[in-house]
Amino acid sequence: MRVVISGAGAVGRHLASDLANRGHTVTLIEQDPAVLEIAKEWAPQVDHMIGDACEPWVLEKAQLNTADVVVASTGDDEDNLVTALLAKQEFGVPRVLARVNHPDNEWLFTEQWGVDAAVSPPHILTAMVEEEVTVGDLVRLMTLERGGISIVELTIPADSPSAGRPLYEMRLPPDATIVAIIREGHVVIPQPETVITDGDEVLALTVPEAESALRAAVLGEEAT
Repeated sequence: MRVVISGAGAVGRHLASDLANRGHTVTLIEQDPAVLEIAKEWAPQVDHMIGDACEPWVLEKAQLNTADVVVASTGDDEDNLVTALLAKQEFGVPRVLARVNHPDNEWLFTEQWGVDAAVSPPHILTAMVEEEVTVGDLVRLMTLERGGISIVELTIPADSPSAGRPLYEMRLPPDATIVAIIREGHVVIPQPETVITDGDEVLALTVPEAESALRAAVLGEEAT
């Protein structure tokens, strides 16, 4: 797979190095010569290119038309949006991913701007914190399909009516499904007869509209 990454900062160069080590062909674009020199030392196994990834001629020189994936990973949301839009509309890249630096800008990173999937590090960190300290509440870990589907987590409290009951007794809402249970550090693949116990971390896929009903079904409570 050929991957082109814009931005050779900490995120971009780590990503480039990891993908190259996994056998992928990677081109890393950076407009700051000093930053690019650091990236060359960090990830010598990738192709390095000086230039502004917001400029079409730079992307053409990087042969974006042959890329399978483009990752806009700079620290500037505006630059990432421009790169994503050019990659999708001008070069027809099949898969375009973008980094969201400021959570307030997350709503902009949609398919209209050429973004197939957006990753917001602040949002992910918030979810991780909530996951560690929240029991009984639904925590949204990640969004997929441009926000149309979410990966959510619920930790079963000790007093939950669901504790000790099998999954087949749960009345899950449409467009929601349990995909995994984390129990004492182990992953349990859910079966209809799997019994829920207190302390289980239940991972599910759901549309936003079904989150409340999903929480009620998993915790054995009345939907609100």
